Amino acid sequence: MTTTGLVDRLRHGDPSAWREAYEAHAGRLLVWLRTLAPVDVAASAEDLASETWLTASTKVGEFRGGDDDFAGWLFGIGRLHAVNARRRTTRRNTQPSDAVPDVQTPPADEMALRVAAVRQLIDRLPPREREVIGCLEVVGLDIRTTATALGLSQAAVRVARHRGLARLRRVPSLSVTS
Repeated sequence: MTTTGLVDRLRHGDPSAWREAYEAHAGRLLVWLRTLAPVDVAASAEDLASETWLTASTKVGEFRGGDDDFAGWLFGIGRLHAVNARRRTTRRNTQPSDAVPDVQTPPADEMALRVAAVRQLIDRLPPREREVIGCLEVVGLDIRTTATALGLSQAAVRVARHRGLARLRRVPSLSVTS
């Protein structure tokens, strides 16, 4: 019995294959896009994720790679959508029309506090280091997939990770392990 790979099943429009791919990557993709999404009410990470999946579904026939390469390709599409959204935001320079009052209400649980703190730390990094740390440390991609997603060499990913973690180690009262 021959088993057909996920990518081959995706190319043939198998709904169960798309469900399998979505379950495997959607959560990590959304978390990563939240680190890349511009601060603009017109472009949320959820919108970028939807655009990424739509593009993947229309371009999967052009994808040349195996099942192991799919995540890198998918995250690369997401990154391009995030870059385009950032450009649109810069051109529009939109701001919410009604200022939200600065009310300091603590999140419901400790995990939300930790996520907010990590996001603030990662936002301090230069863009390349932020993207690499987001892929490797936040989302849990491997170096090869991260390199594919970001259009970098594996060596450049390792260097950016090293530099990003070194910057984070210099933040007072923060202990980062590699």
